[in-house]
Amino acid sequence: MTADLTAVLAGGRVVPVLTVRAPATAGPLAEALAAGGATCAEVTFRTPDAEQVVKAMAAHGGLAVGAGTILDPEQAERAVAAGAAFIVSPGFDEDVVAKCRELGVPVVPGIATATELMRALRAGLDTVKLFPAEAIGGLRALRSLAAPFPGVRFMPTGGIGVDQLAGYLAEPSVLAVGGSWMATPAHLDSGAYAEIRRLTAEAVEVGGR
Repeated sequence: MTADLTAVLAGGRVVPVLTVRAPATAGPLAEALAAGGATCAEVTFRTPDAEQVVKAMAAHGGLAVGAGTILDPEQAERAVAAGAAFIVSPGFDEDVVAKCRELGVPVVPGIATATELMRALRAGLDTVKLFPAEAIGGLRALRSLAAPFPGVRFMPTGGIGVDQLAGYLAEPSVLAVGGSWMATPAHLDSGAYAEIRRLTAEAVEVGGR
């Protein structure tokens, strides 16, 4: 049975989206995010060591760690084997969805149009990633898609910063918001974990209002 995404996120409405180049930073990163109040995080599969990063962060215990930028079923399988609690994809792919169902993990496919959303609904999904959210129209696009599909929950991601966060979270259709500004590769390269903690706490505070 596939776990429910809401339960996996444990009430977290802000999902830090992470591109981590060095596995050695995974432990301190997880500590900084958890100290800032995050309950979940998404590790993108854009780096060679993404599996090790997922494994290290999942072992920390303070976060539900998902895998993002999953493009095919084989990646999904490797991510879950590494400890990913949920899967996020930039687009909708039937084979990725089927593999995640087989593995019993929630999957959040990306959609940018009503046609893609209808395909996701036909596949039995009720939560999707609006991506790239800001580039395709931001809140106006979200509201336009939510109106004819009242049962759908969205996780907008892409180009969103703290200044846009409250507006998205105020929408009834939004389950959570993904964003990369809280922990960038530059933060990790410079060891700016205190700043990561501060930015995460700021975002979590907005999410709790």
